[in-house]
Amino acid sequence: MKGVVFVELLRMAETVLGEEAVDQVLDQTELQSNGAFSAVGNYPCRELLSLVDAFGERLGAPPEALQVKFGHWMFSRFVEGYPEFFDGKKDAFEMLEAIEGEVHVEVRKLYPEVELPSFATNRPLPSQLRMVYESDRPLMHFCLGLIEACIAHFEDQADIQMVEQSDPRKFRAEFLIEKAA
Repeated sequence: MKGVVFVELLRMAETVLGEEAVDQVLDQTELQSNGAFSAVGNYPCRELLSLVDAFGERLGAPPEALQVKFGHWMFSRFVEGYPEFFDGKKDAFEMLEAIEGEVHVEVRKLYPEVELPSFATNRPLPSQLRMVYESDRPLMHFCLGLIEACIAHFEDQADIQMVEQSDPRKFRAEFLIEKAA
């Protein structure tokens, strides 16, 4: 997993807990990297999950809730760092549909070694978007946070239902996003 994700998790945690508390969590959490993350490095996803668990313990919050919050945080970083991905998109559905065919294509050009999740989308109705997340990583709630933030960014109103469909070989979740009338 790209180091920028770890760096941003730590930045988010520092805004909530403070730098000293984040340093304590890094010292107390067993990490192969010893908590030294660079934005361009690659690190095991299990370290991200360990940090989310540790921050959750510190805050008294479930890890799933922190993943959602982190999804919101990362979306704001994407908007700030990659505004070109949002150009010409009229709503959240167009943006979400562009992840696999546009955004991930560009990410792979920059980082050929990156392991990205896959997102399949379709529109059962004009007011609905079905999005299926598949990955080797259990980050469905992070994805939910990204979707929620995308909807808020485009000032859309929508109901999101997430159904986890993981099996022992692959993490999978289906999101049904329905725009409010």
